[in-house]
Amino acid sequence: MVMALFTSTPIKNQSGDRLVSKVAGAAIAALFKSSDNVVANVRAEPVAKLLQGSLDGFDFIGKGMRMYNGLRIEVMELYLQAVSIDFSAIFTGKVKLRQPIQATLRTVLTESDLTTSFNTPFVLEKLQRLNYHGQPLHFQNTQMNITENRALRLKTQISVGTANQPIDVDFTAHIEAQERHKIKFVDVKYNGNQESVDLGKSLIDHVNDLLDLDKFALENTQLRVDRLRVGRNEITFYGVAKIDQFPNGIKKK
Repeated sequence: MVMALFTSTPIKNQSGDRLVSKVAGAAIAALFKSSDNVVANVRAEPVAKLLQGSLDGFDFIGKGMRMYNGLRIEVMELYLQAVSIDFSAIFTGKVKLRQPIQATLRTVLTESDLTTSFNTPFVLEKLQRLNYHGQPLHFQNTQMNITENRALRLKTQISVGTANQPIDVDFTAHIEAQERHKIKFVDVKYNGNQESVDLGKSLIDHVNDLLDLDKFALENTQLRVDRLRVGRNEITFYGVAKIDQFPNGIKKK
């Protein structure tokens, strides 16, 4: 997909707005391992403003975005206004901002995306940092579902230390955004015996500490969530992305 953005039309024959659209779209798409579809569009009137690096706006819509760490995003939309760029850098395939920008952001995660995320080595490594009674934890068969009343249900099997028999952990919770950069499980209801409940409570505390957007932000970016909506089989996040420079990759924590 990234290559297609460049090869569909020779650069020398493209108008300025199409060229910037392609390069900017490719720069964002390159942050992901793959994508099902990417559409980028630059708005500039008159187009001659581009020569001074002035853009009235920039829209980006990506679908089926797969990150290098294994996480997947069903839809990611970015909408920017009044962008100033170094136009000369476009001819080297790069986007350089003359000043920080703030983009309106809409992101959609499906049930499948949530389950995939909780089973990636990237997330499992962070979950397994939790010690339970001094013992490491090992997760398997983790599933995330959205219930009829718009809550999230997580079911997983956790082996504590070297124990052969895993403990079934099953809980249902609602989620909310706190302080604009933290996603929290709240109103948690636990299923199972006392052993399962105790382990589930420790897991919730650990996960709530992990779900800080500042820990997952791309380089030179800051993400803030203003509200979220839980649908029948997906979660939609609405917020802003503050971008100092087009990022090169995800920050490691």
